Amino acid sequence: MKASNYREVKGVPYTRKEYSRGVPQPRITKFTMGDPSGDFEHRLLLVSEKKTQIRHNALEAARIATNRYLQEKLGTNSYFLRILPYPHVILRENKMLFGAHADRLQDGMRKAFGKPVGTAARVGTNQPVILVYVNKDGVEAAKEALRRGAAKLPNTYRIVIEKVKD
Repeated sequence: MKASNYREVKGVPYTRKEYSRGVPQPRITKFTMGDPSGDFEHRLLLVSEKKTQIRHNALEAARIATNRYLQEKLGTNSYFLRILPYPHVILRENKMLFGAHADRLQDGMRKAFGKPVGTAARVGTNQPVILVYVNKDGVEAAKEALRRGAAKLPNTYRIVIEKVKD
């Protein structure tokens, strides 16, 4: 199934893992990178412009792309990166067989609740997805890193730059 099928926010979120058997673990396991105790001057946010669902593997791809660029340009101790949403929503798919004589094996719409295939995070309008703290000399690198991370995510995003302290 394509990831674009899960992009839209439809209906009530299905989040109760204790009622579902076989829910796969989210691909993203690390949500903070860099130096969490650092003293930084600027904060950059990757903010969603529309309400959407982001699959767990898209969050992981955005994390890897952003972190790799920041590490390459700034080093490990001159930034702090955090992924903000957590993929709680369980995605289900009713798998169907296609091909020659597949009609004898499948049940069609009978009991079409679907099996869990992954998880997603629901993100609202103007909700931040990725947060980066850097000093003044790392703002341009952080902007490029967030742009590369946004390319891995569905929907459109904007980068907000805030000065934390003078």
